[in-house]
Amino acid sequence: MFSDAEIGIFLEELEEKVQVINENILILERREANSAVIQEIFRAAHTIKGSSAVMGYDKMARLTHELENLFDRLRSGALQVSTPLVDTLFEALDTLKLLQKEIVAGGGDNGDIEAVVAKLRDHHNDNCPSPTLDVAAPGAEPVVVEQPDGLLESMVREAELKGFHAFRVHVTLDSDCQMKEIRVFLVFETLQQSGEIISSAPPAEELQEGRFGHEFSLVLLTGDDLDQVKNLVLSIAEIKSVMVTPIQFRETSIQAEKEIVKNNNGPAAIERQERQNIKTVRVDVQKLDTLMNLVGELVIDRTRLDRFAEIFESKYGSDELAESISDISNHLSQVSRDLQVEIMKARMLPVANVFNRLPRLVRDVAQKLGKEIDFVVEGKETELDRNVIEVIGDPLIHLIRNAVDHGIETPLERETAGKPRTGTIHLKASYMESQIMITITDDGRGVDVENIRRLAVKRGLCDEMQAARLSDREALEFIFAPGFSTAGTVSDISGRGVGMDIVRSQIEQINGSVEFATRPGHGTTFTIKLPLTLAIIKALMVGLGDSVIAFPLIYVVETIIIKPTDIKYVRHNEVVVVRGKVLPLHRLREIFNGQQDVEQDKLSVVVLGSADKKIGVIVDKLIGEQEIVIKSLGSYLGQVPGLAGATILGDGQVGLIVDARSLIKDTGVEDVAYAAAN
Repeated sequence: MFSDAEIGIFLEELEEKVQVINENILILERREANSAVIQEIFRAAHTIKGSSAVMGYDKMARLTHELENLFDRLRSGALQVSTPLVDTLFEALDTLKLLQKEIVAGGGDNGDIEAVVAKLRDHHNDNCPSPTLDVAAPGAEPVVVEQPDGLLESMVREAELKGFHAFRVHVTLDSDCQMKEIRVFLVFETLQQSGEIISSAPPAEELQEGRFGHEFSLVLLTGDDLDQVKNLVLSIAEIKSVMVTPIQFRETSIQAEKEIVKNNNGPAAIERQERQNIKTVRVDVQKLDTLMNLVGELVIDRTRLDRFAEIFESKYGSDELAESISDISNHLSQVSRDLQVEIMKARMLPVANVFNRLPRLVRDVAQKLGKEIDFVVEGKETELDRNVIEVIGDPLIHLIRNAVDHGIETPLERETAGKPRTGTIHLKASYMESQIMITITDDGRGVDVENIRRLAVKRGLCDEMQAARLSDREALEFIFAPGFSTAGTVSDISGRGVGMDIVRSQIEQINGSVEFATRPGHGTTFTIKLPLTLAIIKALMVGLGDSVIAFPLIYVVETIIIKPTDIKYVRHNEVVVVRGKVLPLHRLREIFNGQQDVEQDKLSVVVLGSADKKIGVIVDKLIGEQEIVIKSLGSYLGQVPGLAGATILGDGQVGLIVDARSLIKDTGVEDVAYAAAN
């Protein structure tokens, strides 16, 4: 019986190998495959087969065994890549994922695999039937014969007379290998396909139970040569090095050993080199979350200490004690900042964790719709906080699916419009200051603004007069309205109007934003801006009476100083003209407590913006930028309109964080600008 930790390790490796198979089948379909690509798929299937057999998941082992056989024929040239073959491979991969889900849910691999196994076997030639699966049951001992040296010599000499070679194979596993017994099983199972293992050290039962360090040896009788044996072992994951020594019982009994640490050809060797050089340790995600919370508390105390040092220095001047406290404060600030950066890095994951799912989505939807699409991905190495990664998956799937369905035309439509038959969808991730920017661009038909106006009236979102008054930018915003869809008919791909509103709401929930630009006949670009982390942000601190209020810096466009006489009124709403454009105004005092502002000669205004909308917020005074830790308001207060959370200030008091996104969303600059013009 395997522990939860061992099952967890198995599932981690399974997820990795499934993704390897998925990515390389897509390469295979594009006819860009070479021997290295096919070898990667073969190795991944082989690893899953061995691991699942050891864990007792027989159906998964059987399915991957059939995949392994098929790719063995591909790499030997006995089978050629074709569209029906690729379709069958993807069907087998989907079945493998279903088995994976069943295991994750706590059950066994109980799914039906017979239909897809039959399809896989249909791709074999009639004169080359698929071999039957022969794997050891969980806990079963590999076929190893332990013999004294004299008898061992006798067996080796007899094998040599029959034309076989005798090799001593010494295997060293990676130092961070988590399930040694599974690697041992894979080595035995792989080499027994080449010949017969007649001895091992430590004994087989100790190897099987993992009672050894990271090295073991065995004696193999085989018809293969030395290089073939070493390549077989190196095809297994988490193998650090192999030493293969021909065994000869003569006066010069042992020839010079040949140590093979790396095969310097191909991506598989590069992957092993990287794995050897990078020292890693698996850490529970909950531990990282706890560390991040502790760092947040440290940031709060650092801010308080900085404030205390300033007060102490202003009171005692250049006193020696004051200087010592200032030095301690500066050093603690530097250390805490470095610690904060390192913890944030530990929580980071490459967006490849999400991006890698999308090529298969594009392939399947395009095939269903009869479209030809070139899907280009850039910036997969860009890293995001794991909590942000978890949220952006669904929005990206919606946007990519819409680009395939609504954006890219059919090949005939594109040719009629003078475009190439194959459309292009470009997905890119990159850093932009303290944010991550993800863009999805297609060269399709674009969005027809007049069609949006007609559909908005048809669906009761506005009347014809209101639709006519809307600017193009305002009309396009209807695509984010709940229930809005440009699809003519409802299908299993689109048409239900439950996509774009979800995209915007989910992105904004993590303090991100989504914007888009379109040009009819040329295509559409969606731009998503995301924070690097959700726990610690930069904010503009402002004063409101004796209180301090924080505006997330991501929404702050600028700060301006105006006179009371600069304020105008449009339909009883306060506005101010800034560089020729009308800016609606709100007063922070009225937002929070309904009080009137104190009369001042000059007014401080924080200009907030998101997409094409901007508003100005009048505050009592501007304090400056500061790094703050976001704290929830708790279940007692719950969601308070206008507030996104709270933070602890340098003096220990609580500061409120404004929900800038909601303020901007409630009032748009274009609405007031239109009213002013009429």
